Amino acid sequence: MFPYRKILELHSEGVSLRSIATITQHSRQKVTEVIKLAEKKGVIIPLDEGITDPWLEDFLYPEKKQENSGRHLMDFDKVHSELAKPNVTLTLLHDEYVREAKSVGKIPYAYRTFTEHYHNYAMKYKATMRIRRKPGDILEVDWAGKTLSVIDPDTGEYRKVYVFIATLPCSQLFYVEGSYPMDLPSWIRLHQHAFDFFGGTPQILVPDNLKTGVTKHTSNELVLNKTYAEMAEHYNTVIMPARVRSPKDKASVEGSVNIVTTWVIQALRNMKFFSIEELNRKVSKKLDELNNRPFQNRKGSRWSAFLEEEKFALSPLPATLYRLSEWRTARVRPDYHISIDSMFYSVPFELIGKEVDVKVSDSIIEIYYNHLRAASHQTLYGKFGQFSTLKEHMPQNHRLYLEQKHDEAF
Repeated sequence: MFPYRKILELHSEGVSLRSIATITQHSRQKVTEVIKLAEKKGVIIPLDEGITDPWLEDFLYPEKKQENSGRHLMDFDKVHSELAKPNVTLTLLHDEYVREAKSVGKIPYAYRTFTEHYHNYAMKYKATMRIRRKPGDILEVDWAGKTLSVIDPDTGEYRKVYVFIATLPCSQLFYVEGSYPMDLPSWIRLHQHAFDFFGGTPQILVPDNLKTGVTKHTSNELVLNKTYAEMAEHYNTVIMPARVRSPKDKASVEGSVNIVTTWVIQALRNMKFFSIEELNRKVSKKLDELNNRPFQNRKGSRWSAFLEEEKFALSPLPATLYRLSEWRTARVRPDYHISIDSMFYSVPFELIGKEVDVKVSDSIIEIYYNHLRAASHQTLYGKFGQFSTLKEHMPQNHRLYLEQKHDEAF
């Protein structure tokens, strides 16, 4: 076997090309070719133990195995580059490869062999795994199991901080932020911060069946939190939670959580913070270090892989910011009002005793029955117990009484 590893190690130690050629008993031209090719393909010195001479030969000269087969050669870099484009699949690329082979009178690989060759190539030599994840396709979101803490400057007590993690599996880029609560408003806000960080949105969001976002998930039924689903629709994405009791669905996100736990959370374990803002500044710094950390035995980092191979595939951010609203249920009282935060809002009297869905926001209360909007009111603020009553919601006798009282006043 050609001594690829020996040549690269001697070169990294400053040994001259002439001396390397003498030591390895190969021409200086061949030694120079190997060194330049290794530099071009981003081989990093020192080499791990698993980087053997056969591994290096496959990496530096992937066409050798194909030449020995007598088949039409695959252009691995071209396949990898084309597969990054939206809606381009290995099936399409194999069809194009077959037509190219026939045009030059060569025998093409069958589809299964074609995909196996590319899979082996991508698994070994590329930062991203296009065979499994397409750019801009998926964003995995979860809370880390480990937490951080902030010291209350007044009482000296420790306050727990939960850590939100969002990961693009293709480029493996992370977004991380600490939050005091794990409630729905925080969950939505952190998603928005992640979208802003990435500069776009994915095709699919994959949460891990958290109660915050997923109301029910069985083999037969999926019920999403309405606010979470509404937020996803605003950002032109869809939610597909990891399947319950399906470890393969969760392997990537759990691997991401482990990495962030090591390089962000545990890296800050001995530091003291006195505000959530101070903590998140340090988290952001550690996140920047992690995303720019060079890949082992591969050229580039998570950040460079994202910029070069994934950012273009994300959907653009909407022109307007999503306004948080919360969905609740309420039962219509005998006085044809519902109670929301100790304020009372009218609905058509025909709905007395019925359960209705209520969309609550800072500015408006919307009431739905059987998916149709039955009423809407401006959100009431101030003293508890205020009523917002629309005349058209009243029974006929109540309207007549109100009109009579009005006439008597004049």
